[in-house]
Amino acid sequence: MALPLNYNIRNVLVRWRTTLFTVLGIGAVVLVFLGLRALGRGIEATNANTGDSRNLLVVRKGSQAESGSLVSREQFRTLRDLPGIARNAAGEPLVSAELVMIVSAPRRDEVGEANTLIRGVTPRGMELRSQVALVEGRWFRAGQREVVVSSRLARRFAGFEVGGTIKAGPDRLTVVGHFDGRGSAFDSEAWMDADESRALFDREQYSSVLLRPADDSLAAGLIQRIDHDKRLALRAEREVDYYSKQTMTAKPINYLAGILGTAMSVGAVFAAMNTMYASVGARTREIGTLRVLGYSRRSIVLCFLIEGVLLALLGGILGCATAWGLQVELAAFNVSFGTLDFQSFAETVFQFRVTPDLMLLGLGFSVVIGLAGSLLPALRAARLPVIVALKSL
Repeated sequence: MALPLNYNIRNVLVRWRTTLFTVLGIGAVVLVFLGLRALGRGIEATNANTGDSRNLLVVRKGSQAESGSLVSREQFRTLRDLPGIARNAAGEPLVSAELVMIVSAPRRDEVGEANTLIRGVTPRGMELRSQVALVEGRWFRAGQREVVVSSRLARRFAGFEVGGTIKAGPDRLTVVGHFDGRGSAFDSEAWMDADESRALFDREQYSSVLLRPADDSLAAGLIQRIDHDKRLALRAEREVDYYSKQTMTAKPINYLAGILGTAMSVGAVFAAMNTMYASVGARTREIGTLRVLGYSRRSIVLCFLIEGVLLALLGGILGCATAWGLQVELAAFNVSFGTLDFQSFAETVFQFRVTPDLMLLGLGFSVVIGLAGSLLPALRAARLPVIVALKSL
């Protein structure tokens, strides 16, 4: 015979002080766990949201990222003349040779400097990236030492405001506009003219080539042709696939979430265990009475397990709700975060992102804490001799 569920609910409400402290403790653990996971998910979402499925990105064979790739001008001309390349309204092939470089810039909070990425692009490169839109000022002009930066970067670095200057190599670039990358990896970049960037940084070669097949059915053939051409020694893949693989930056944060989550969960388990042991001590006579009324040891164990899970679940709901509220608040104030990209060694800008699956993970995490923290007290309660329990004061 099982105890009714309302019995567990009333016990939780009657002991509201211990219930409150346990719920707050578990809620804090779930909040930290979800917060770190949300940062990692924000990086992953940024890369997953980058690129156009119609575009192909070409880099040197063996390169895992654009920053470690070299594409010569001769290779670029060969790619530009390949059959099956789409053309714009003016009849020009939609192919862009680009250069990726790193510069150091001072933070707005005056706490040191950080690396940021400057991408040299051509007018075709801007046509190929429809998700990037100018939001302030104007686009750069070739030969004028001008640059357009992400509006998110502009909030993080000094000198990135319109009219400001960025030190790049031996020269300075004037910021003439801000663009919005709509939550993509381009929000971590500044753009200038590709050939001007080669001259400024004294580079003979480009980093990558972005191109668009005339038809999606031609993409697989172009990828195979580029990969198998021994003269080129290049590899091609869809732009969206390339960026979806650039998730190495999220791994340390996810590892940290796992380590801290494990460490804090141990403390939460002991807190839940302490609460349940106190409950057993305060209800010794009550437990004896339940045994006399015919409730089995298994029913007693199940009763305390349900109470422990109920407490932990309340804490999990509190932690998830707080994490969700934090995301809404950060989005309202347009707050973004930054960390080192281990592929390019530049700062990556991303947003705090709490997704439904993360919230389910947080709730599951809290249930595990509740079960682990209530198992031993439940077994102790079930093993109490009936006579001893009835005689307790």
